[in-house]
Amino acid sequence: MHTLPRDGLALSSLDEQLLPPGTKGLPITEPLRQGAIGVQGWNVLRGDTSFPVAVLKESALQHNLAWMKNFCERHGATLAPHGKTTMSPQLFGAQLANGAWGITLASATQVQVAHRFNVRRVLLANQLVARADIEAVLALLHDDPDFECFVLADSIEGVTRLSQAVQARGLARPLPVLVELGLPGKRAGCRTPQDALDVARAIAGADGLLLAGIEGYEGLLVSDDFDADVRAVNAFLAGLVDLVNSADAEGLFGSAEILLSAGGSAYFDLVARGFAGVEGLSRPVRAVLRSGCYLTSDHGSYKRLLSRLDAREAHGEGLRPALEVWSTVQSRPEPSLAILTMGKRDASYDIDLPVPLFMHRPGSDDKQPTALPPGCAIVKMNDQHAYLTLPEGEVREQVKVGDLVGCGISHPCTTFDKWQVLLAVDDAYTVTQALNTFF
Repeated sequence: MHTLPRDGLALSSLDEQLLPPGTKGLPITEPLRQGAIGVQGWNVLRGDTSFPVAVLKESALQHNLAWMKNFCERHGATLAPHGKTTMSPQLFGAQLANGAWGITLASATQVQVAHRFNVRRVLLANQLVARADIEAVLALLHDDPDFECFVLADSIEGVTRLSQAVQARGLARPLPVLVELGLPGKRAGCRTPQDALDVARAIAGADGLLLAGIEGYEGLLVSDDFDADVRAVNAFLAGLVDLVNSADAEGLFGSAEILLSAGGSAYFDLVARGFAGVEGLSRPVRAVLRSGCYLTSDHGSYKRLLSRLDAREAHGEGLRPALEVWSTVQSRPEPSLAILTMGKRDASYDIDLPVPLFMHRPGSDDKQPTALPPGCAIVKMNDQHAYLTLPEGEVREQVKVGDLVGCGISHPCTTFDKWQVLLAVDDAYTVTQALNTFF
């Protein structure tokens, strides 16, 4: 049973594969064809799955897909969501079916995964440097003339390595390259506009390459001073636009359109506004946003950042958190403490610890879980245990061994990479399908 659109991706092999016993989250004792998961009638609240289990609420996914499509249409922007967030072909298909121009990725192996499932256009938003990785991407482009892959460069040395590899491979078409403008003290990217313009000139003059656009990542500009962050983001975006104008004035672009790309998951509205109205150049400009976490959002860091975006956007309901991890209360060793069957192997902990949201007792008459009261908190995690502290009051008597606890997470990227299979659920927590990841 498929409840998310697929956009023609080659996903039948996933439906037909046999999932063995021991697949995390699944309650199976013998191999099960993945495509049959949605007709098993499993319900998380009944305790039908194994625990812990990672679930995605389909209603939230559908809402977020439609929200971002409408956002891009409203602002005249193009979306190439960052696939590293989920590395899930089924979710790539849903994003492409809802208007995404392509998928952004972070490594050559991720590009190979996307191509395996018939993604037709990718933006590799990272430096492609290692010989084997360059050759892997060029092999895809050589063997599949309809496949498009854009890569980045931020140095003359990087440009030279790409040019030499393209020539050695005998690629029949030039490799499209974007210059990356970076930030002082941060990760990759040219540190000054002059350095970036020098790299742009090198790309334009290199055999086998063409300058396709300018790129940057403003998402590193996050601090405790929100107003200063917004000013810094807007200044950085203005620098990208200036660089596009300078490169175009020198006639350096070799593609039919100019890609101007930025946009993590915190400030993509500022990016859309900052790139709007760039015109009067030698060819059309395509503003490409790369937000990946919009699809699932979260209950922590992005929830905080997106609340500010919602205030700036002021356009109805914002993005909804879709990802939860459910586990079992396995011990009540102290009145104020419950130990859960969930740990660092199951949920994000790199930015914030999970957020306890709900409790439910399998076998009860309740059709929906009960919200946990304020003061409940995950205060520590081991590899496979979470420490849930309970405030004074009735909740200390209510939480029993065997109860289920549903947690929201902060930073979805580092929860997805802990699961080979996640389960999509409806609003009653009935399982509708399995979603695979490839990390």
